[in-house]
Amino acid sequence: MVSSAHEAMHQIFREDPGLFARALPKAGIALPEPTTIQLLDTDLTEIKPMARRVDTLMRVDTVDSGSYLLAVEAQGRPDPDKLNSWTYCLAYLYAEYKLPPLLLVVCQDKPTASWAAQPIRIGLPAHTSIAVFPLVLGPENLPTIIDPDEAAEDLALAVFSALAHANDPALPAILEALATALANIGGETAQDWAEYTEVGLATPRAAHSGDT
Repeated sequence: MVSSAHEAMHQIFREDPGLFARALPKAGIALPEPTTIQLLDTDLTEIKPMARRVDTLMRVDTVDSGSYLLAVEAQGRPDPDKLNSWTYCLAYLYAEYKLPPLLLVVCQDKPTASWAAQPIRIGLPAHTSIAVFPLVLGPENLPTIIDPDEAAEDLALAVFSALAHANDPALPAILEALATALANIGGETAQDWAEYTEVGLATPRAAHSGDT
């Protein structure tokens, strides 16, 4: 079980690696349909002293578009230092795995999501040597799920929607739909997702959603 709201925002993609392929289209972002998804080591440290990690890293294989890497980063606030580390991480991943890397930043508030979506350009004003275009999922582009039937169809997506909208006025309606879906499904799976939601929101509001 996850131990913090930050961990929950990215580790949900370890619980359900295919979640990104279902969540991104909700935000209008289309990627090739995956055939296999493999979780990879998140330690990007080289032999010498600079330590770098991504939160979650996956290798994604597709039928017609080859393979690529997806690095998932949970971001709680704007942080200028991340611009350097994200650029480094993508360059390292490309050099290490010889596969095109993508960066997915998941956020719980609109200002952070807007900041994270800005392209990162390195070079001179007249010439960009490196450019990074993060993919972003957050409250601005991820729809709310307030229908219990829709929540029940994809519990992982419903939980992620709740986490992404943690600061949204619609959160009570989202949690009500999720609680109803979990109550209808019941069992250990429902309880696990209820606990996951509680930790991810850092609030007890969802603690008993699987028991109602």
